Amino acid sequence: MSRAITEAFVRSIPKTELHIHLDGSLRIPTLIELAKTGKVKLPSYSEAGLREKVFKDKYKDLPDYLQGFAYTCAVMQNAENVERIAYELAQDNLAEGVRYVEVRFAPQLHIHDQFSMEQVVRATVKGLERAQKEHNKTPAVKSGEDIPFHFGVIVCALRFFNEYMSPYYAAISKVMAYAPRKQIIAAASLELARAAAVLRHDLGMPVVGFDLAGAEAGYPAEDHKAAYQYAHSHFLRKTVHAGEAYGPESIFQAITDCYANRLGHGTWLFADDMIRNPAIEEPKAYVHNLAEYIASQRICIEVCLTSNLQTLPHMKSIANHPLRKMLDHSLSVSICTDNRLVSNTTVTREIMLAVKHLGLSPRELRNVVVAGFKGSFFPGDYTAKRAYVRQVIDRYNRLEQAFLA
Repeated sequence: MSRAITEAFVRSIPKTELHIHLDGSLRIPTLIELAKTGKVKLPSYSEAGLREKVFKDKYKDLPDYLQGFAYTCAVMQNAENVERIAYELAQDNLAEGVRYVEVRFAPQLHIHDQFSMEQVVRATVKGLERAQKEHNKTPAVKSGEDIPFHFGVIVCALRFFNEYMSPYYAAISKVMAYAPRKQIIAAASLELARAAAVLRHDLGMPVVGFDLAGAEAGYPAEDHKAAYQYAHSHFLRKTVHAGEAYGPESIFQAITDCYANRLGHGTWLFADDMIRNPAIEEPKAYVHNLAEYIASQRICIEVCLTSNLQTLPHMKSIANHPLRKMLDHSLSVSICTDNRLVSNTTVTREIMLAVKHLGLSPRELRNVVVAGFKGSFFPGDYTAKRAYVRQVIDRYNRLEQAFLA
């Protein structure tokens, strides 16, 4: 009989982090230091104060959860700061056994006259590469005891923005001042998709995917269809924040209008009572067919337990999270943090929450870990990805024998 899953085992195994926002995952001491240096006003200049006033254990809703990003983005307006934040994020992930990470963010929030989109993304990549080189030259990796660290970058379009959010958004809002807001937002997303294709294919950066983030209710994914069509036509992988604050119809849009290869959150996939389209006459059948399609196509769902509990207070406890139902329906699932700072969590902690509150078994844990690597938007070719997944499985098997046999 196998032993219980322990935190020591979870920390030791190779893991992925497929859904993590760069601007939501700073170290608090770094945020305070950079704010002081850059003369950015914070509500408090102590970790305890920021935890009490900004980065709380509980939030009223998703908009409340997103308030802290105003402070983090304010210190991410130059290459030196962005590179440092990306480097520290990679270090923090490496320290807990994460060996593949896809860092996502909206470069539009950092662009200004002295800081272009290319420079923003290049600074992020530079920081991640520094951590990668340090890890991959260690004796453990060279001897084959440990596995190499790899990463990718995902750029995020926003479902909603206004001219006050950044100089970039101010400029596009001014140029299209007489256009409907919906058209301005769609144009910004399409411009980002075009830039992402250039960064990946012309400049050779590891921009592996395109995402849509921000307030979900009232801002449908179908508004960004042109951007996703462009990304799809230029061989960029696609993920969409969907089913986090809205129901199954949002997930359906992500798949059909945005060609989603993965889904961010997918929390309300099974919530047939949240369907609002009167044309859907049998909500339960609709949800069943949607879940079956996602399962059969192996569309990986990026689950973020703590974040969901914080932004959806009516969920009340992890035990009520639909992750258990996802696993029971044989869906491809990867457990992620969303934001290490804003949710005060780690990948190890998120997995242990699933073990303790949702009965994640050793077999299910193995499936979740491997699904993360298989569902990743790995920057190398398919042959290299398969070889890397093989390394992961071999490493996992050795650790499983040592810890759980």
